[in-house]
Amino acid sequence: METVAHGEGGPEREDEVDRLVAAWRRELPDLDVSPLEVLSRVTRLARHLDRARRNVFSAHDLEPWEFDVLTALRRAGPPYELSPGRLITQTLVTSGTMTNRIDRLAAKGLVERRPEPADRRGVRVRLTLEGQRRVDAALAALLDHERTLLAGLPDDDRAHLAALLRSLLLPFDERT
Repeated sequence: METVAHGEGGPEREDEVDRLVAAWRRELPDLDVSPLEVLSRVTRLARHLDRARRNVFSAHDLEPWEFDVLTALRRAGPPYELSPGRLITQTLVTSGTMTNRIDRLAAKGLVERRPEPADRRGVRVRLTLEGQRRVDAALAALLDHERTLLAGLPDDDRAHLAALLRSLLLPFDERT
């Protein structure tokens, strides 16, 4: 594998993004392709992480979207329930999509619909004991797996990377 000189740390191994950027620089030398060095890596990493997460969730008979809804309810604390509107906000889907997801989770016995105490026309979605058991097990497995993925990064580097990614993500989160 080729190496690329990067800063004071000396040479690093070349990755697919280095090869992609070099090709664009060769083909379009007047175009600044430097954003690709960051964002193409974020995109590629997201794809790898998505695959790894899907494998972890599958071992617990969950789809990624099921995990998202169940963890939103679990994070709410006892009695582990939220309005459909709050679930929409937390999972970034449309109301029609959320209705379908709640229906499917209820059919699997992972959530139940309950009347809104303050307004009988409204509904609350509550995590069942089976839903809680399943999401807790999947989360523990996910954290074990992701801890392993990050094992090669020293704690200071992890904290620095988290801060940099937060800075990049905040403008998107503030728009929602």
